[in-house]
Amino acid sequence: MRRRTVTAGSLEEILQVTAPTQTPEQAAVPPAAAAPAPREDHGLRTEFEFELPRGYVDEAGTVHRHGSMRLATARDELRPQIDLRVKENPAYLSVVLLSQVITRLGTITDVHAGIVERMYATDVAFLQDFYRRVNSEGHTRAAVTCPHCEGGFEVDLSGGRLGES
Repeated sequence: MRRRTVTAGSLEEILQVTAPTQTPEQAAVPPAAAAPAPREDHGLRTEFEFELPRGYVDEAGTVHRHGSMRLATARDELRPQIDLRVKENPAYLSVVLLSQVITRLGTITDVHAGIVERMYATDVAFLQDFYRRVNSEGHTRAAVTCPHCEGGFEVDLSGGRLGES
């Protein structure tokens, strides 16, 4: 760890930066009334909506089909490597990984590995492909060919209106 010698001049600068002076009027304004800092939009899409082919059925019998998945971070990809469940069974990696990046499933906002475990295999396969498309290709579109006319077109795999997914 590097040590830094603080002189009287640098200490004054540090105090000025960390504790700016306020007028009595400014101090009287509660922090909640201050305007939030505007968020910069860099044009990067980080959340993707999806619709499961079958849907997750919770304990109450409610079917959850619509959800959202965020982009994965390096930590998301590394964390399953130290998970004991993954060490015991490498096939469990996708369950842990999906549970980290799914931000919402219907009304469920706390998506954990137990929920992904209880999903139908077709939905897990859909989510694995969706994860790959979002994180590798940066979009949810796929090129397809009509089996009847052999015409090519794109579809959005995230789902939507009837017949679109």
